[in-house]
Amino acid sequence: MTDDHPAPVSAPGADMRHGPAPADLGPVLSHPTPNLLDLYAMGRILGQGQFGTTYLCTEISTGVDYACKSISKRKLITKEDMDDVRREIQIMHHLSGHENIVAIRRAYEDKLCVHIVMELCAGGELFERIIQHGHYSERKATELTRIIVGVVEACHSLGVMHRDLKPENFLLVNEDDDLSLKAIDFGLSVFFKPDTRKGIFDAILKGVVNFDGDPWPVISDSAKDLITRMLNPRPKERLTAHAVLCHPWICDHGVAPDRPLDPAVLSRIKQFSAMNKLKKLALRVIAERLSEEEIAGLKEMFQTMDTDNSGAITYDKLKEGFRKYGSTLRDTEIRDLMDAADIDNSGTIDYIEFIAATLHLNNWSERNI
Repeated sequence: MTDDHPAPVSAPGADMRHGPAPADLGPVLSHPTPNLLDLYAMGRILGQGQFGTTYLCTEISTGVDYACKSISKRKLITKEDMDDVRREIQIMHHLSGHENIVAIRRAYEDKLCVHIVMELCAGGELFERIIQHGHYSERKATELTRIIVGVVEACHSLGVMHRDLKPENFLLVNEDDDLSLKAIDFGLSVFFKPDTRKGIFDAILKGVVNFDGDPWPVISDSAKDLITRMLNPRPKERLTAHAVLCHPWICDHGVAPDRPLDPAVLSRIKQFSAMNKLKKLALRVIAERLSEEEIAGLKEMFQTMDTDNSGAITYDKLKEGFRKYGSTLRDTEIRDLMDAADIDNSGTIDYIEFIAATLHLNNWSERNI
C-alpha cells in the first residue's frame, strides 16, 4: 500500500466470525458524524493493534497530516467492547491539551469502523528508541521519567488512570528529540472518583522489590529509593505523582517546587476567570452543544463535586472537590474561581457553567468561536 493507492480504512475487521453485526448493538458514538473520507485522504499504515489499524491521514482542506486509528466494529462483540471504545474517546477529549499527551482532533463513525483522528507523532515509539540506544544514562532516564510521571500526575488530577503505561505507549513527535514524548493508547484507561477506599491488586499489595539482580547493583541509591517509595504497598505512605516529581532523583539540580501543582482542571478555570463576559457566554453556548464523549470526563468531575445531586455546586462543594483532587488553593482563590465560573450570578455553579469554565479554552476556541 502506498500513499498514492491507500487501502480503504474500513478494511480491518470484515470477518463475520468475530460475532454479531454492529447494527445489533447500535452505534458507538452518541451522535452522527460526517463521512471521514470526505474530510481526510488516507495514507500508509502506521501501526496495527488488536482491534484496529492506525493510518497516516491528511486533512483535505488544509494539507495537515494526522494519525487515524480505525477500530473495526466487527470486533466489538459486546456492549462492554463498545463502552471501552467510547470511554477511550471520552478520556482523550478530557486530557487533550496537555503537552505530553497526544491530542485528539475528532472521532468519526461509519458502518464498519470508528475512526479517531489525532495528532501525528512521526518519531516512533519510545521503546524503539530505547532499543536503538541500547541503554540510557541515569541523567537521561531522569528526564524521561520526569515527563512520564508528569503525564501520570495530569491524568490523576483529572480523575483518569491510564492503566497501560509502557514504552510502547509513548511516541516521539520527531526523531531528533528524545524528550518530545506523547502518551497514547487510552484503550484500557478508566475514570475514577478520588477515594482511598478503591481496591488495588493483590499482587501489588504483596509485592517485594528485589534490587539484587542486574542492573540494580550499579544503579544509584537515589533511584532505588524512589522506586521503593513508589511501590510502597501501603497507599497512605506511597508517593503521589507530585511527590515523585519532587524526589531528588527527578528534580533538576535537586530543586523542586515548594507546593503541589494545581490539578489540571484548576488551570482551566483560572484561564476562564480572565475572559470577558461575552466570551464566557459564547463558551456556555458551545458547552450546550458538545457531544457526550467530548465532555464525559468533565461530567464525572461535576458529579463528584455535586455530592447531593442537586445539579449545582456551592462554594463549599467546590472547595471540598478541589481538596479531593489534590489542590492546595487558599479559600480566597477558590472564591475567585467560583465567582468567575458563576456566569449568571446565582451563587452556585450549574452543570453547563462548570463545563464552560473547564473546557480546553484554546482547543475549543479554535474550533468553535
